[in-house]
Amino acid sequence: MEFQNILIQVDGHVATIRLNRPKVLNALNGQTMDELCQALDRFEADPEVRVVVLTGDDRAFAAGADIGEFAGVTPVGMLEGPRGKRWERIRAFPKPLIAAVSGYCLGGGCELAMACDIIVASETARFGQPEINLGILPGAGGTQRLPRAVGKHRAMEMILTGRHITAQQAYEWGLVNRVVPPEALLDEAYTLAREIASKAPVAVRLAKAAVLKSLDTPLEVGLDYERRLFALAFGTEDKEEGVRAFLEKRKPVFQGR
Repeated sequence: MEFQNILIQVDGHVATIRLNRPKVLNALNGQTMDELCQALDRFEADPEVRVVVLTGDDRAFAAGADIGEFAGVTPVGMLEGPRGKRWERIRAFPKPLIAAVSGYCLGGGCELAMACDIIVASETARFGQPEINLGILPGAGGTQRLPRAVGKHRAMEMILTGRHITAQQAYEWGLVNRVVPPEALLDEAYTLAREIASKAPVAVRLAKAAVLKSLDTPLEVGLDYERRLFALAFGTEDKEEGVRAFLEKRKPVFQGR
């Protein structure tokens, strides 16, 4: 599969997608988003891939959308275009997504990181939703995911002022999982990815689905959903392997079945 704006690689059970438009700080144009979705399609279908790491470069994870594509777009064009479907594809990816963020992570870039399941940030990372400076507002989940991560009042300040926050602020506010030196970023992300990849793949996917369900349903609905997925896990070979390995005091070998 040939890509122009992203680089991909697979190492064992961990795949990497690297945004690769360095001249424009990895701005997310339509082609880049299409290629990202195609890569996710490929990795979803590959049973050997259990976790995906999404990253950029030292200067930027992604500095936002490609603003040139917004010029002249009408409300109907925005609603009926492919943009929404691209973001829904990312949201629907069933395997764990880890964002490894260095440098600018703004606008659509911040929304892309928040669409991932875990965020590891370097000390140089800067997060923000500066859309207000263009006379628009976040439109790929920023107004919804950011308050869930940092709370209403902090999200309001970020979104209404367009200000950036540092990696340390993002950590203290609960937006990112951890902050590491820039040179340790990918090692940290891969260590975490490999640890998750060593777990039972079906159980990991079910657990991800259950956690995401908690964000958009009342508690009782979420508890019922969890119970059903919990029961479903008992139909897997990996459950039997996990129980046997525990009783035999050995490390389990999960096959994703």
